Parts: sequence; C-alpha cells; structure tokens
Amino acid sequence: MKTFVVILAALIMPVCPGIPVQASPRAPASPAASTPPYHVVRPGETIKKIAAVYGVRPAQLRAWNGIVKPNQPSVDGVLHVGRPPAPLTGWRSRVEPVTPAAVNWDPRKKCPVLPADLRKVWVTYIDFYGVARTGSIVVHETIARRVQRAFLTLYRMRFRIMGMSPMSINAPWITDMATVTSGYSCRAVAGSKTLSQHAYGLAIDVNPVQNPMIRGSYIDPRSGAGFLARTPYRRGMMHATGAVRAFTANGLAWGGRWRTLKDYMHFSTTNR
Repeated sequence: MKTFVVILAALIMPVCPGIPVQASPRAPASPAASTPPYHVVRPGETIKKIAAVYGVRPAQLRAWNGIVKPNQPSVDGVLHVGRPPAPLTGWRSRVEPVTPAAVNWDPRKKCPVLPADLRKVWVTYIDFYGVARTGSIVVHETIARRVQRAFLTLYRMRFRIMGMSPMSINAPWITDMATVTSGYSCRAVAGSKTLSQHAYGLAIDVNPVQNPMIRGSYIDPRSGAGFLARTPYRRGMMHATGAVRAFTANGLAWGGRWRTLKDYMHFSTTNR
C-alpha cells in the first residue's frame, strides 16, 4: 500500500495546485516586430530623395541617422526613416590577445597558425534592428588594424550586421551559427581538403545568409537561397559599389568577384 501511495503522489505532483511546472528554456524572442522603419540605400540616392519618399524633412532624416552636411548616405547603408528609440552610441574598438581555449585550440589538428599569432578585434556594430552592439572577430595579428578600419567604415555607413560574437549577448534569439560574421576557423574549404584562408586568420565572412557562397547548385549556407539575386538592396547585403569597399580599401579581396564560384560573404588578403 505504501508503495502505491508513493507512486500515486509522484504521478499527481506535476499538476497539483501551487507547485510550479518547469518550462523548457527558450531563446528570447526576436525584436523584429518592434524594429523602427528603415530604408536600404541604393546607388544614386541622396538624403533629399529618400526624405521625399517617406514624407519627412531632410533635416529630420539627417538627425535620426547622425549624418552631417554635406555628407550623403552610403550604398548598402540602412537609414532610420522614423525617430529611432535611442541614438546610436559612438564607435569603439580594441584588440586583445587570444587564448588557446578561446579558439578551441587542439594541437592534433595541426592548425597552421598558433593562438599567439591571433588577435581578437572588438568593434561596435549596428545590428539588424538598428541597435549598436559590441562584437568580436578573431583574425591574424597582421591584419587586425585593417579589420578595425573596415568595421569603422561599415559603422559610419550605417551598414547592418546580423550578428557577431558573443551571440549569447548580442543576438540570443539566433541559434543558427551560420549567420555569424566571423574570421578565424581552423577548417578546410567546403567540399575539399585544402585549408581555408580562415585557418590562417586571413579571411572574414560578413553576413553569410545575406551573402552566400554559390558553386553551381551548391549554396552555403542553405538559408541564403533567398539572396541569390544580387540586384535587390536588402539589409546586410554587400554590393561592389557599397559595403564591399570597406574591405577592399583596406587590402582585402572580395570573393564576389571570383569567376568559378561566387562567395559574396568572403574577404581575404590572399584573394583565396
């Protein structure tokens, strides 16, 4: 009888009044629903033209986006076309050494670059919802300063980045790490045994979903299939006359200019 009572109590306990039921942990909801209205800048557009489209004064548009006369918006930049909930913070950056644990260093993998030769570059970036965040990217020490300058240019352009590490802080609603803007990764080129330039810390991928790699019918990441057409101008997309220049002006070649395949997310110092 005692055994029966214990079993019965265990069965009814989760539904007894006053006893909380533990819910499964869920990622925070995306702030997409509360995103202020925005406009992605296309070639030939000016503050005056954009303001006219949305029925606002040019002075308002400049104030909402921190654009001072006579400067004009940059292609691939994203402008608030309504009053933002908060002004953007100023841009900041720092460079710090990398520990083996921070890059999951494993000597058995025979990675070509030691952690001591890598640097973590912290930068301010603007996320897809217009919020300024602090993110990091790991690269070889020889290109750390170039990377800083490139991300400063992106910030000044008001270019949007979907997410940068640490994602648990910057974008906890995103669980797909294929979306992350990143640098160093000790891995081979997809579909081959050749070490990627990421394994040397000499390459960066920016907004992979919006700027996928395309080789024939192969698309990486698969979630980038909706961005194969490059003529639209959408948040996070990179075009030769726009955000691409932030990197090419600092000595990084763009995979979007390759012929045998297109890697719109990819920038490297070696053009590989």
